[in-house]
Amino acid sequence: MDCVQISGRSTEFVRTADSGRKVHMHFCPTCGSTVYWRADVAPSWIGVGVGSFADPAYSPPAISVFEQSRHPWVELGDVVEHFDGPSGRRA
Repeated sequence: MDCVQISGRSTEFVRTADSGRKVHMHFCPTCGSTVYWRADVAPSWIGVGVGSFADPAYSPPAISVFEQSRHPWVELGDVVEHFDGPSGRRA
C-alpha cells in the first residue's frame, strides 16, 4: 500500500470469502457507495472501485476476476483479461 493513502470516514462491512478468510468492504457513510476493500488473504493490497474516480479519462478495466459469479448480462469484451477467480485460471 505504498502508493495509496486512505483518509476520511467509511462504514465497514466484513464478509467471509469462499476461501473462508475475511474481506473488509468500506463504504461512503453518506451515500453507501463502495469506496475500497481489503482482503485478509492479501493484507498489503487494497482494491479501489473504478467508480470512485470522477475523471472520465481514467483508464478502463484491464482484468476481470471472479467471472464464475458474474451476471450473464455483463460483457467486458476481449480487451480485458478474464479470470474465473483468484487462482489465476483464465475464464
